[in-house]
Amino acid sequence: MNDLSRGIRRDRELLTLAMTQVLDSGWVVLGPQHDSFQKALAEYLGVSHVIGVASGTDALELAIKVAMPEGRTTVLSAANAGGYATTAARRAGFRVRYADVDFESLCLTEATISAALTADIGVVVITHLYGNLTDIGGLVALCHERGIRVVEDCAQAIGARRPEGAAGSFGDLSTTSFYPTKNLGALGDGGAVATNNAAFAAKVTQLRQYGWVSKYRVAIAGGANSRLDEIQAAVLLARLPQLDALNDRRRWIIAQYVAAAAGGPLRVLPAVGEHHVAHLAVALTARRDEVRGVLAEHGVSTDIHFPVPDHEQPGFNAEPHSLPNTEEFAGQSLSLPCFPELTDEEILTVCKAIRALA
Repeated sequence: MNDLSRGIRRDRELLTLAMTQVLDSGWVVLGPQHDSFQKALAEYLGVSHVIGVASGTDALELAIKVAMPEGRTTVLSAANAGGYATTAARRAGFRVRYADVDFESLCLTEATISAALTADIGVVVITHLYGNLTDIGGLVALCHERGIRVVEDCAQAIGARRPEGAAGSFGDLSTTSFYPTKNLGALGDGGAVATNNAAFAAKVTQLRQYGWVSKYRVAIAGGANSRLDEIQAAVLLARLPQLDALNDRRRWIIAQYVAAAAGGPLRVLPAVGEHHVAHLAVALTARRDEVRGVLAEHGVSTDIHFPVPDHEQPGFNAEPHSLPNTEEFAGQSLSLPCFPELTDEEILTVCKAIRALA
């Protein structure tokens, strides 16, 4: 599904230079590479503040902690995004409720959020699933009218843009992950929180390092040890300039799959326009097991993102929810190979396998 070694080989010279600079500097955390990357990413996203942390899940946890208004206790999220927001919200000490998604965008909408709102909800997490920057302006306005803050989860959508701004620039805070499979990937774990709110940025900065206001002086409770290290910051800083071109390649790959699937039993979700960065090539079929078997016979690996919705995960022990679109999608979706280093020959192999389904 994703051969990370190809991107490493492509970027070997770039990465070697970046890591050499770290070794020569003597800094291992919170050094010049970290500071430069935070500044570069803020400029790329069009936000005032970026705070590097140790993972995307840490970023979500810290953002939710900072965003939650006093007196509120619950986070509202979609249930179709892999459980990361649920995990983060639970770690932050809050309850989680779920809203259904629109079956076309697979994201929350004003209608689905409105139907799920309760008085105890203080934060809504909007996940831009599979790289699709949802039309978020109305969602933010709806939440703000009710005193609810919005956290954007941009782990799958970095680089996505609409005329009004980039993914990560709309919510009260936003988060992203730099896990190696992401569109902008490190060589290990990493994440970031972004915001235009200086007070929120200061609080996240304190929380990521024990709640310190200065060394060994704790100003706020609930702090963590969650810093983006210098090696990962250097790698990300080196890779950031190529992100848009690699996202273009991802969109092109999915366009080939969409064309190959036309008229067949597999509906590949399109990734057209700058608002979609094609993190995953996701398709729908009522014959999923059969289709996966045929694709495997043609040498094409597939996966499912994500097979069990959050509200049906035994470990989350969620209260009953009625989420028909979420549940239907979980039973029909499969993911095809989609990463920029796929060769044209490999893409043609996938397309031939898709056509064989008819």
